[in-house]
Amino acid sequence: MTPFERDPFARFRNATRARIGLGRAGDALPTSAILDFQLAHARARDAVHGQVDFVALAKQLAPVPTVRIRSRAKDRTIYLARPDLGRQTNAADLPSSGDPYDIAFIIADGLSASAVEHHAVPLFKACMKRLGGFSVAPVILGEQARVAFGDEAAAAFGAEVAIVLIGERPGLSVPDSLGAYITFRPQSGRRDSERNCISNIHADGLSYEVAADKIVWIVREALRLQLTGVDLKENAEGAIEALPHQEA
Repeated sequence: MTPFERDPFARFRNATRARIGLGRAGDALPTSAILDFQLAHARARDAVHGQVDFVALAKQLAPVPTVRIRSRAKDRTIYLARPDLGRQTNAADLPSSGDPYDIAFIIADGLSASAVEHHAVPLFKACMKRLGGFSVAPVILGEQARVAFGDEAAAAFGAEVAIVLIGERPGLSVPDSLGAYITFRPQSGRRDSERNCISNIHADGLSYEVAADKIVWIVREALRLQLTGVDLKENAEGAIEALPHQEA
């Protein structure tokens, strides 16, 4: 009997993280498969309910200045039950208006604390290497924050473009995936169709370098065309080709 005949799903498991061909023990799954599923489920729950250590995050970002802004969701329980409050900033935390900036980065906890703690700082640094010539606001650390939180927060700094780095909803294969949402002229009331999203930034997904290339290409095109969202289509090949040309 060939290896394929013994386990016809082996070659598929090598190509995907999906749970396929798990086998059986009697009329149930093997114990190892059950335990693996329970572990993945526990990691996903921990990611959702975890708390980002924003003090440690600010130290990792130093000497880049940071400002911590909370949403109107006072704690994690309220945040999960009231998505609308996570989209709104706590007005008391907003700075007084000053000189405008080209770009504001918002690092928001979202639905995966582990994604933010693992990937936000390396991705931010990769982006900054590609953003020479742009004025960048102090990094906004968004606590109990969702994507639209970045609109109000970035608008308070007069930023032309908001880049929200946020923990994505965890799955049973990846509990620490980071997403990046780019919005031109952020302001309260922006629709999701007015943003561009780069997702699946994690160890087994998009690398920091590739994600940064995509993000910065979108930022440059957003400023050139004065828009983001469904009318701005990413050109993955163009992203790599355009960067040296635009920086020259």
